[in-house]
Order: sequence, then structure tokens, then C-alpha cells
Amino acid sequence: MSEKVLARASHTESVSPGQIVDGDVDLLYMHEMLAMALLPFNEIGTMKVWDPEKIVVTLDHWVPPPTPEIAKMHQSIRDFCRKQGIRRFHDVGDHGIVHQLIAERGYAHPWDLVIGSDSHTNMVGAVGAFAAGIGATDTAAVMAKGQLWLRVPETMRVDIHGTLGERTGAKDVILKVIGTTGDDAARYAAVEFTGPTVKAFPMNERFVLCNMTTEMGAKVGMIAADQVTKEYLAHTGHRFEAIGSDEDASFVKTFTFDVDGMGPQVACPSNPANLKPVEEVEGTKIDVAFLGSCTNARIEDLRIAAELLRGEKVAPGVRFQITPASQIIYRQALKEGLVEVFMDAGAMFTSSTCGPCFGGHLGTLAGDEVCISSTNRNYPGRMGSPTAQVYLASPWTVTASAIHGEITDPRKA
Repeated sequence: MSEKVLARASHTESVSPGQIVDGDVDLLYMHEMLAMALLPFNEIGTMKVWDPEKIVVTLDHWVPPPTPEIAKMHQSIRDFCRKQGIRRFHDVGDHGIVHQLIAERGYAHPWDLVIGSDSHTNMVGAVGAFAAGIGATDTAAVMAKGQLWLRVPETMRVDIHGTLGERTGAKDVILKVIGTTGDDAARYAAVEFTGPTVKAFPMNERFVLCNMTTEMGAKVGMIAADQVTKEYLAHTGHRFEAIGSDEDASFVKTFTFDVDGMGPQVACPSNPANLKPVEEVEGTKIDVAFLGSCTNARIEDLRIAAELLRGEKVAPGVRFQITPASQIIYRQALKEGLVEVFMDAGAMFTSSTCGPCFGGHLGTLAGDEVCISSTNRNYPGRMGSPTAQVYLASPWTVTASAIHGEITDPRKA
């Protein structure tokens, strides 16, 4: 799939792994990284962005701004978007974690070359796009020219079969994959997920798989665009064109996983690949439970939390923070009465932001604290103090643990 997209984007009949191509970008999206790209953009000397209609910007890492410096950064972003005529600027109040916002607003489509100024841009590959993250300097170049040079990646296939056990989902699957392959096994590769389990997943679960290919070292994660994708994107009115790998496609490596009956998994400190079944870490005391991030904070995840929390209380001494991935999800949670369930149980519900996930604000961890989180990374210092201990798990496991004050198998909750 990645070769098909890059061939289209570079206006060539075909491309091969290792080849360098200049691709025309279909969509560039940015968050606060835009502020860091302004200096190199100005140094290029181009006064206008190449196409304001192909750029999306939102504020997500520090929302609301916690310091005067961050507030000033937000001002510079607003000013730039206004002067450049970037209409798809989502300011505070209409914001969301950028990857979720791109997905739910239908800005990315199959066959697109999507470039984002964030490492978890991989998530958007779940719609059949080639979606890759870049840094500030490359972002400036794309803003100016609308093109990006890319090395065509080799492709690794991950074939998943079987019916998952109770209260187990895509987060458990991708943790199992990373625990098996390691956190750098797919370095600069395209990871394609396939198999009956993947095909049966709804889009919210597919996003989880592609999101965490970043924790495999991948350049992109992709899933074939099929009827599930078509229905998810139907509201956009955009012409849908399916994409998948050819039957005779060549893969550098194939991993096959039989997840039939598999239960919840937990990534232990301080590496997403440090995996154990939940049974092996049950009873570990926690101080914080966090349900949020671009990985697992969609409305389906919040419904899971509400299902377990209804009529229950968060354990004494535990802080349970729930942060929806976008304002659209926030409003849906209000409409469904989920927020009342969370607050009745003693959980805290916040604005949509990346803040706690990267240790920026709205819930950083102290040095002696233990957290179980639905986020995608648990490297030292990721959520605050470098000596804090972070366990990664599914919304089921995070919520069950918040109720019991210790890591808990959600099948017993």
C-alpha cells in the first residue's frame, strides 16, 4: 500500500523500497509545532504557504495554555493562520488532539500522502493513507513547497487471527505485537495490519493499531481501506477509492498472531515492549489512572469507562483523570450522560489535550507515583518525573484498576 501511495504522489508508475521520491502532499497538519516551524519557514523566503486549503492546524498540546509563554505561542499560531488564509484552523473550543481531529473531520482519505508535525501521525494510516510524522524544518519546507522527499520504506505485514477474550481489544493486541517484535523492529518500515481480526475491527480500534506503530519505530502504519473505512468517511462526501496490497505483494517480514481467547495485556515500566499478561501484574498499587490521548480516548473508550464506573467509586487515594480526544467526543459524552457517571464516581473529566500524555500539564506525575494509562508511551519521564512508574493498558484495564486502587484484570471487575 505504501508503494502505491508514494507512486501516485510522485507521479511515477511504480516505486521500490529504498528509492527516494519527491511526493506531492495531499494534506499537511500541525499543532503547536507550527510555532517552531515559523523561523525556518521565514528563512526559506516564501511569503505564502503553497496551498492553505491543504493545511489543517489545531491547538492540542497545551489547552488551555498553562503559562504566558504558551499563550503567546498560541497567539503567533492564530496570527499566522489568519494571515495565510488557513481556514481549517481549529482554535480552543473547536479543538482536539490533532490525529483524532483529522480522522473524525474526514480530512484524510485513502491514497492520500498525509504529513503531520507529530510522531503519531501514523494513526491516520488506518484510513488507507500514507501518514507520516516530521519535524519543524521539514514542516516548514512542506508549507512552502507542498512537497516532501521520502525514502520508500520496506513493508512489514502483521497478520492477526482469532477472537479476543472478554474485555480485551485492539490496545491489548498492539501491546502484544510490540512485546513480541520489540520497540524498534519496524524501524522506518511501513507496517500493514491484516487478517480476520483486523478486518472485523471498527475504525476506532484500527486507529489504535496504526497509532502505536510509532512505538515499533515504523515510518507508517496502514490498514486496507474497505467497507468499514467507507462507512466511517461517508459523511465527508469525498469520493471513496479502496486501497489494499496486491495478492502477490512482497513483504520484508510477516508476523502472524493468533489472539483467539487472548486476555488483557499490560506494558510495564519503562518500555512499551516490556509486556506481561495482566495476571502477572495484578495487585500493583497505583496512584493515578489516566484515560486519554490520541490512542484511546474516543467515545467508545469513554463508554467502556462509564460501563465499569456506573454505581462504583474510584478507590481512595487514586486520581482518575479522563481526557477526551476531541471536543466532538466531549460533547457526545455530555449528551450520553457519561460525564455525570464519571463525576459521580469521583473521576475528573478535562478539556481535550495532549497535556498529561507527554507530561506537559493537567496531570504530571511526581517521582514516587505509579500510573496506569491508556497512552502510547511509558519511557522514563514521559508523563512527568523520570522516576515515576507508568503502565500501559486498555481502557478496560485502566478503569478497573482505578476502581480497585491496583492493577486489576477487567474480566473480574
